[in-house]
Amino acid sequence: MKITYNWLRQYVDFDWSPEELAERLTMLGLEVEHMQRVGGEFDGIVVAQVLSVEKHPAADKLTVCMVDDGQSVNQIVCGARNFKAGDKVVLIKPGYALPKPGPDGKPVVIKPSKIRGVESFGMLCSAEELGLAENSEGIMVLPPDAPIGTPFGEYLGRPKADVIYDLEITPNRPDLTGVIGIAREVGAVLGHPIKLPSVDLPVGEGRIERFVAVEITAPALCRRYTARVVRGVKIGPSPTWLSSLLELLGFRSINNVVDVTNYVMMETGQPLHAFDMRLLAEDDEGRKKIIVRTALPNERFTTLDGIERELTEKMLV
Repeated sequence: MKITYNWLRQYVDFDWSPEELAERLTMLGLEVEHMQRVGGEFDGIVVAQVLSVEKHPAADKLTVCMVDDGQSVNQIVCGARNFKAGDKVVLIKPGYALPKPGPDGKPVVIKPSKIRGVESFGMLCSAEELGLAENSEGIMVLPPDAPIGTPFGEYLGRPKADVIYDLEITPNRPDLTGVIGIAREVGAVLGHPIKLPSVDLPVGEGRIERFVAVEITAPALCRRYTARVVRGVKIGPSPTWLSSLLELLGFRSINNVVDVTNYVMMETGQPLHAFDMRLLAEDDEGRKKIIVRTALPNERFTTLDGIERELTEKMLV
């Protein structure tokens, strides 16, 4: 079972560091088998626009630029020559480290500085300094439609800084197989309420039995199977936030419908599946039918990842 630090904080408030959270989860009986930091290499780096470029009063090879980062205008001293006023560029703010470490292997943290008598608050970055190229000439100039103020990692589609926890859930705690269950445990310790997502689901006319029939032939393994018909769905790619989170949780993004079922499964601990009604067989009354049964002897099944798997007779299909 995987969760992430940022995802859990969407459901319950806590001030623990990622390391403290790992300790607390272990104390709650949720053994943290593995903890991995991901993303965040572009923290403090944003898309900006050069407003003006002037000669440095005391250095012929330097310029003094006024740069808009979407929140403020910053004075930057720069040695590159491959840009002009109006260009979209990549700005790293003071207090943050470049993605590419220095020659000694240590982080290069940008600080406010005075260069030949002129104050500079940040730095305009090259592709090499951003770790996006082995070498580069001049700073990185972005396309004209790059939105000012956008975090550079978001602009590239990279994940924000986060921590992935791989948890071992014991069989007697199925309530902890979703992030909501884990948030409930954390909230109980801290005395904080959990923050459940609001759901606005329009209900159509008529009962679902008019459209779909469900038959369970293995009640010992599946006591209940719930179905709902959703119309007007358009298949397409998932939004970046969803596909990025699923990737952190170990899922491959397929499309918006499949991805949202995986997301809700990891959120609630309840397995879900979406069927295309057009492809379901009909019963004698003309209704689409879903049958829940155990696998047949030597039955083979091709899953969504395109792999054909051999099933055992104890498996539900």
